[in-house]
Amino acid sequence: MNIIIAILILGFIIIIHELGHFLLAKKNGVTVTEFSVGMGPRIASFEKNGTRYSLKLLPFGGSCMMLGEDETIEDEGAFNKKGVWARFSILFAGAFFNFLLAIFLSLIVLGADGVDLPDITAVEKDSPAEKAGLAVGDRITEVDGSTIHFSRELMYHFYFDPVTQEPVEVKYIRDGEKYTATMTPNQIVKHILGCSYTPSNSEPATLVEIGAGYPLEKAGIVVGDTIVGIDGTEVRTGKELSEYLDANPLSEKPVSVTYVHEGEERTVSVQPQLYISAYQLGWSYNYGTQKVSPLNVIKYSFYELKFNVVSTIQNIGFLISGKVGMNEIAGPVGIVNMVGDAVDQSKEYGVRTTLLTLAEFTILISANLGVVNLLPIPALDGGRLVFVLIEAIRKKPIPKEKEAIVHLVGMAALMLLMVFVLFNDIKNIFR
Repeated sequence: MNIIIAILILGFIIIIHELGHFLLAKKNGVTVTEFSVGMGPRIASFEKNGTRYSLKLLPFGGSCMMLGEDETIEDEGAFNKKGVWARFSILFAGAFFNFLLAIFLSLIVLGADGVDLPDITAVEKDSPAEKAGLAVGDRITEVDGSTIHFSRELMYHFYFDPVTQEPVEVKYIRDGEKYTATMTPNQIVKHILGCSYTPSNSEPATLVEIGAGYPLEKAGIVVGDTIVGIDGTEVRTGKELSEYLDANPLSEKPVSVTYVHEGEERTVSVQPQLYISAYQLGWSYNYGTQKVSPLNVIKYSFYELKFNVVSTIQNIGFLISGKVGMNEIAGPVGIVNMVGDAVDQSKEYGVRTTLLTLAEFTILISANLGVVNLLPIPALDGGRLVFVLIEAIRKKPIPKEKEAIVHLVGMAALMLLMVFVLFNDIKNIFR
């Protein structure tokens, strides 16, 4: 059942992406020869108004094939006969429609669940935050020049840019007035498990990051597993796990961690690791959600898209720089597993929660697909856009045969990457 749900989600996202290309192609008078969902051999197809609509065997892609897209054809309906900006709009439309889908689903999710507003919920006595004048109820709007709209953005900011000994500049709102404060972090000594999760009061403690060489990795726990108990105490949400660890700081003593891996509950003994180089600001901020007005739902839906787009770009940067390993890339099999985990973890809270969880997952994947397709990589929409922009600057197109060679090489590289990712997904199943 989980496989079917994952295929439906991926298929829907791909249909929306290809629909963007299709509609803009039709609007600009380009002949669409085939509109397909999936890759490989056709399962079913029909033809209407010169376009063949196909469903193909492998549900991992799709296409909107246009006349004259990869060759020079003397036909008024050929892609190559259209102007630069007409072609640009057609190529850009796929990613744009993915972004529109993300915004539409965000309207539903944020309207139903509310927004995780970045409000301070606690300030430790004599901490850098207290000394800087911050107080409970202040709403963070900016950290070191990075605009903050959600609590998740605060968490991701300090994940990508961990607190060091350097001062941290914070802008915040209190009673409608804007303030700026500078905090000098304190160094702390503590024991850690080496993981990241969303400490939400409505979502389980599913691990989104595990440090290489840290205790949880050594214990065999992987990204996507969900912690459901620690030292015999049940934890149902990320917030409960966070509160337990705050009330029971880790020490040199081993702890018993109960977690769920692909639907199977396991318990392991984990030896926490001493961590000295961390710094703290001495504050806690809101992880739950609260309702906002309809106008603010619209506003925060655009912020939600921005958050997902920026996070995707940052993750790509981390992948290129080596801060994120290739093993952490999820392909089709990995996505199926993630969908399965999302369904299993949310179904006990009812159909409404499950549907909203799947909508959140769809927002993430749709935004990711939009960003990745715009990367300047040959064979992707972004790579084709580069050639169109070069043509706009040069005032003449690059020869089609040369462009085709570049895209062919790019496609071969993408196929190799897909094979690697698929192999990696299968390997992670048996870890």
